[in-house]
Amino acid sequence: MAWFPAAFAARAASLLSLLAIWEAAAWLAHSRLFPGAGAVLAALADEAVHGDLLHHLSATLARVAVAFTLAIVVGTVVGIAMARSRVIDTMLDSAIVLLLNLPALVIAVLLYVWLGLTESALIGAVTLSKLPTVVVTLREGARTLDRDLADMAQSFHFGGWRTLRHVVLPQLSPFFLVASRTGLALIWKIVLVAELLGRPDGIGYAIQVFFQLFDVRRLMAYALAFVAVVLAIEWGVLQPLERRLTRWRR
Repeated sequence: MAWFPAAFAARAASLLSLLAIWEAAAWLAHSRLFPGAGAVLAALADEAVHGDLLHHLSATLARVAVAFTLAIVVGTVVGIAMARSRVIDTMLDSAIVLLLNLPALVIAVLLYVWLGLTESALIGAVTLSKLPTVVVTLREGARTLDRDLADMAQSFHFGGWRTLRHVVLPQLSPFFLVASRTGLALIWKIVLVAELLGRPDGIGYAIQVFFQLFDVRRLMAYALAFVAVVLAIEWGVLQPLERRLTRWRR
């Protein structure tokens, strides 16, 4: 783990540099519409202690977690099924292409119209917006599986579960990580838009309120809080998971 202190120091230096550049740019702009990093961080601390930041943040994170899990699980199953069956691939290919090219905003608006301004409509819209990219990623990954390894597993009588665990999943892990990273990056943006359109809480809702009040400091503070959480997930979950899943390659 000798790499950990160096990696932490490099990331900390990078973030501090960005904050310094932000503060300098705000000082040069000298406008209340472009607050500096210090002012935004102060607003962030105030909202965390005295405001509704934690409530809105937890609501958004819960929606992101549910939609992300649904998109990854369903997309992985469908993608592998499409890779293994030409019939399933032919049946679902047009629908996947349609969803890939249908704007997330259109899906959200339609589901809000059909289902009302409900949690189900929001989760469904976000899941449908991310699902096709997971399907395509895992389908292409499943198509690259090494047949020689599958034949070897069969000759050693691995069985279905052991073959899946020791042969199939290790080869699919890079594609799964790509789908997870792109999924997280896309889903939280869609969730914010869906909250802005039709939910009474969440980061997206709060940003809409602060936009109407022209409170740029708090608007940026809420956005910064969610970005910080996403970075924590990337550094604390996805990157360690990537090292664990790909260690067999080393």
